[in-house]
Amino acid sequence: MVLNSYPDDLLEAQQALHRTYEALAASHPRHTTALRRDLLRLSTVVLWHPFWSAFPGSSPAARVQLRRQARSRQARQAV
Repeated sequence: MVLNSYPDDLLEAQQALHRTYEALAASHPRHTTALRRDLLRLSTVVLWHPFWSAFPGSSPAARVQLRRQARSRQARQAV
């Protein structure tokens, strides 16, 4: 099951996760320990968000769709 709508806080957490990952993936990142800590915290927020409990066994497709929507939203906000 692929979902079309996710809560704003879940989308924002996924966007923050993307930004943190990109910052960590940059060549010679600064503050790598803090970035890794943030990455772990944000991963936990996304993985254990209460939204997923409404969909037992939430499908991998739903999580992929979340990532796609978050990236799309991030691109729209950058314009």
